[in-house]
Amino acid sequence: MRYTPLFVSLVAISAVAACGGGKSDSAAGGSGPITVKATDTACEVAKSQLDAGTHVFAVANSGSKVTEFYVYAAGDRVMGEVENITPGLSRELRVELPAGTYQTACKPGMVGTGIRNTLTVAGSAPALSEDAALAQATESYTRYITSQSEALVQKTTEFAAAVKAGDIEKAKSLYPVARTYYERIEPVAEIFGDLDPKIDGREDDATAALPFTGFHKLEKDLWVTKDVSKDGAIADQLVTDVKEVVTKAKDEKLSPLQLANGAKELLDEVATSKITGEEDRYSHTDLWDFAANVDGSQAAVAALRPALEQRDPALVKQIDTAFANVDTELAKYRDGDGWKLQNQLTQAELKGLSDVINAVAEPISKIAGVIAQK
Repeated sequence: MRYTPLFVSLVAISAVAACGGGKSDSAAGGSGPITVKATDTACEVAKSQLDAGTHVFAVANSGSKVTEFYVYAAGDRVMGEVENITPGLSRELRVELPAGTYQTACKPGMVGTGIRNTLTVAGSAPALSEDAALAQATESYTRYITSQSEALVQKTTEFAAAVKAGDIEKAKSLYPVARTYYERIEPVAEIFGDLDPKIDGREDDATAALPFTGFHKLEKDLWVTKDVSKDGAIADQLVTDVKEVVTKAKDEKLSPLQLANGAKELLDEVATSKITGEEDRYSHTDLWDFAANVDGSQAAVAALRPALEQRDPALVKQIDTAFANVDTELAKYRDGDGWKLQNQLTQAELKGLSDVINAVAEPISKIAGVIAQK
């Protein structure tokens, strides 16, 4: 991943917002956040044994590389993650953990399997989803994921068919449409191990185990090499991987905190790769992804709305106003049924978009703390 000055400033603002909202006690233990000291060569987690319940990990990066922090269940199923922790900054992750064995991981440079430690969780605690409003939130969001997943399979299949037929112009027109549905559900797609890197990995992040493939490999061949004659197998694998994500997503029972964290993660995605043009670097169709990430974040917040209105109605009003400002600013760059290319926008226009995203990210960062309150 390439880091521009705009990228670094956006991440810094996002990190400050992420550390500001809600209570910072570990709900089960009541002894404050679990500190994580991350460097380029170490990942020191203060505790290796926890009681079941909701916990806060406070991750401080004293290394020289941007890092990520994950809590994995068996099979590298993601229970919670926080990305883009730049050197010298700290971010918090609030995650609900039932009894079981987990792994924590720091990923210096945001690549590879990470520096891992075993985390054992014992005992029992009432699940947040036992709250009626939060149970309703997860059910509502599951319906949203199902609807978006069905469209994702359909449009990805059409896109792959155009690639295999060698119809470059049709494939180009379908590329951002198919990605819209993927970007809306990306926090769910990222739960399932290597599937997200296979579908959405960048060329910079390719490894021998996970070569450059998926959407962005086809994007490069469509816009740069202008030759997709050898991409039939890649197109077929993309459809297979997308169908697998969709099947798993429909069966996944998300926790309320995963919804809250996902809403924030989608806005972080906007700040770190959509505005900067890093994501769709060959096609410059980043604003499609930008709008889709905002849509997905809004859907997660909408699902949580009844619970949030019970607990913090003032926060709901603040979020509503901030999202309305995002919609107004983004609407300036509509182009027919789609969006202008990212490289057609001036630095002032990009700053205007980043400002409204930062403004909504701040109250969104408080949601996890609000819903974790007993």
